Amino acid sequence: MAASENSANPLISVVIPCYNHAHYLPEAIESLRQQSFQDFEIIVVDDGSSDNTREVALEYPEVRYVYKENGGLSSARNTGIKESKGDFLVFLDADDWLFRRGLEINVGYLQQNQDLAFVSGAFDAAHVNENITKEYVREVNKDHYCRLLEGNYIGMVAAVMFRRRVFDEVLFDTSLKSCEDYDLYLEIARKYPVFHHTSKIAVYRIHSSNMSANIPRMLNIALEVLGRQKNKLKTAAEKEAYRKGRAWWKEYYGQLLYDKLVWNHLPHSGEAAITLLKNRPAFYFSYIRIKTPKMIKSKIKSFVPDSLKTLLRKGAPANGKASVKPVSMGDMDSLSPFSKYFGYDRGGAIDRYYVENFLQKEAGSIKGRVLEIGDNAYTMSYGKEQVKQSDILHVDERNPDATLYGDISDAPHIPDNTFDCIVLTQTLHLIYNFKEALHTCYRILKPGGTLLLTVPGITPIDHDEWKETWYWSFTDKAMKMLMKETFPAGNIEVNAFGNVNVAAAFLYGMGLPEVSKEKLDHHDEHFQVIVTVKAVKR
Repeated sequence: MAASENSANPLISVVIPCYNHAHYLPEAIESLRQQSFQDFEIIVVDDGSSDNTREVALEYPEVRYVYKENGGLSSARNTGIKESKGDFLVFLDADDWLFRRGLEINVGYLQQNQDLAFVSGAFDAAHVNENITKEYVREVNKDHYCRLLEGNYIGMVAAVMFRRRVFDEVLFDTSLKSCEDYDLYLEIARKYPVFHHTSKIAVYRIHSSNMSANIPRMLNIALEVLGRQKNKLKTAAEKEAYRKGRAWWKEYYGQLLYDKLVWNHLPHSGEAAITLLKNRPAFYFSYIRIKTPKMIKSKIKSFVPDSLKTLLRKGAPANGKASVKPVSMGDMDSLSPFSKYFGYDRGGAIDRYYVENFLQKEAGSIKGRVLEIGDNAYTMSYGKEQVKQSDILHVDERNPDATLYGDISDAPHIPDNTFDCIVLTQTLHLIYNFKEALHTCYRILKPGGTLLLTVPGITPIDHDEWKETWYWSFTDKAMKMLMKETFPAGNIEVNAFGNVNVAAAFLYGMGLPEVSKEKLDHHDEHFQVIVTVKAVKR
């Protein structure tokens, strides 16, 4: 008979679904045997395994073994719920394990607050192939439903302890092949109080056979699960959180797909490319431009109207008088651009031509320990084997790839003299206190370290996520003055790139393949599209 959940030692049911993971199962069970809180039962649900799951489970007398025909993870967990007797439930996948105080910490919170439907904590992710471990620690103190709409801050189901009564209303959805835990969190948090803390509860083992390794499926199902909440949203805050959540899932999985496609880490890339095109077209066209530039150029040219080609081939009158020949505006006689996505959906952004040429030219400086903002795509593309350690600074603590979190304009937690190189491309204009950001860069660079910086000059303003934080544009004169202030006695090189033709094409959202290399390589200081800075700390 189960103890009452109000008693000093309520019973916890730990359900371990297992499908052909017998070789991992002992570690999961041993982590339970070593728990500081010992009033629990272990239920191993064999989901139709073809390996020796049964034999391994039965080696442990305290384990209750349940066999069922293969029906998937949700079905196995639901079977465990029906078989369990505990007041609280934990779902530990067979390839994961708990820290010694994992049960004790979570049950303590549930006993302190009888209203909580579940409590969740932090976890470590053990990346088997890379032989590294990352901490996933998120602070969420309020508005848990909205925060879950914005993204799955919980991440790992074993870090959660549920109160039994919630399963009288809702179970894991067996129609979902992944994200079934995220779906459950949303359904529960929408109705009942939940709590999150930063103590580490469990370890999530990441390997090639994880269901989460199928990135296109994970993205599509994450969006499907989030979409189930759309008609249930009641407040403006919930609707805004929902919008942010859709953008975040697309950005997160889109970046993963882009990186794997570019680095040929996906043997079957068709589904990945289609998923990327559907959800993050900017990433897709950037990938296509990198991989098959000649093909995409020929494709794009076939769609460009002849009138636009003619217009772009025309030069300005030699004497500067428009009356010499009337201007035919053609397709540019419009108040709307051809693209609202900087031309990414037309083959790639024009400004990236200058950014990437600059980084290629300065690739020798991308070495040692390198910091990049947002992601490390440029670090790895241009630094390659010169890079000994790649760090990513991100403002969003939900980003699992970041090694550092915070705003570079206010980052006292980053030590002085740390990095050999900082790659800061097309970011400074999004920082209101940009001078403080430059001071931080100087402070955290090692003596002799290099800042590689690019900023926009003549540019459209983003229509989507960055529009509210797009503060500045710069000229080469401004950057020279700024760098003299922030990199005293440093070796500074500032250059500007662009011309009237390129600037106009960029403003109208034309894609990179639609502008000839001859035009791109002509520079007129009066029409600066991009300004680049190389600054070496002395």
